[in-house]
Amino acid sequence: MTTRWIERVTGSLEEKRQYRRDKARMEALPTPYAAAAKALRRYLMYCGGVTDGATIVTMLGDLADLWEAAAADGTPVRQIVGEDPVEFAETFAEAYTGKRWIDKERERLVSAIDDAERRDPS
Repeated sequence: MTTRWIERVTGSLEEKRQYRRDKARMEALPTPYAAAAKALRRYLMYCGGVTDGATIVTMLGDLADLWEAAAADGTPVRQIVGEDPVEFAETFAEAYTGKRWIDKERERLVSAIDDAERRDPS
């Protein structure tokens, strides 16, 4: 009973545990991979725009998998992210659907324009 109430306020406790496990996996990588994974995780959390916890956990788990595979294969960091790390991060984020913070603002804008149009006296 208490867990359900807490999760209603804070979100899924299992998702938080999984997030911490995936973060620890990325931090345990060899230096160049850990640094790249940390930078991408930070960017995705700020700019990915995903608000759904399950989607974020899946995305970050996949990111950890990607960097673990790259480290195991010895693939250079730049070969993974290419010449434009921002483009890589944004393309990576686009693969994960879910509710994004900007969706609310887009709906608000459309509604405001619709309201303005209805009020137009002409």
